[in-house]
Amino acid sequence: MKFFKIAVVSFFMFFLYGCASAAKMENMAYTDTNTSIKDFDPTLHNAIGVEQSIGGESTNSAWTSEIGNIDFTNAVKSSLSAHGLFSDTGRFVLKINLINVEQPLFGIDMTVITYIRYRLTDLQTKMTIFDETIIASYTATFSDAFLGTDRLKMANEGSGKENIKGLIEKLETLKIKPL
Repeated sequence: MKFFKIAVVSFFMFFLYGCASAAKMENMAYTDTNTSIKDFDPTLHNAIGVEQSIGGESTNSAWTSEIGNIDFTNAVKSSLSAHGLFSDTGRFVLKINLINVEQPLFGIDMTVITYIRYRLTDLQTKMTIFDETIIASYTATFSDAFLGTDRLKMANEGSGKENIKGLIEKLETLKIKPL
């Protein structure tokens, strides 16, 4: 009888929590085009390449959703493309380091906070022209998704997107000195 109770409780815990899936690139990309290419320094137009990000983690479906390096890198590329800044052969290269992703283990509302360092280097001068850590958070509520794993995934994606939005906003204010 005790085994049966444990099995039933375990089943319901698994059902309520579910299986984890990774944050998806398309849900992290910041493609809101309220800004236009003219809002950025002309030197940045179609000129920013992106190196593979570091610091992300692979998702273990039996544990928690994570932000992976490949998906986050592609989300940044997609975001830069949507704003007319991305180029595979640009003058600048962007390095991305996912320093920390703070996640709750469980909860009704799940807030994820991302700490991501972006470093933009001019390949012609070898000088770093932007080096900043952006901190962004996003909360997924119980009304957003019933399963905890879905809420955590949504919070990961939302925080990643808010972080990339912060990067785009910083790039809007960047002024490049002519060579």
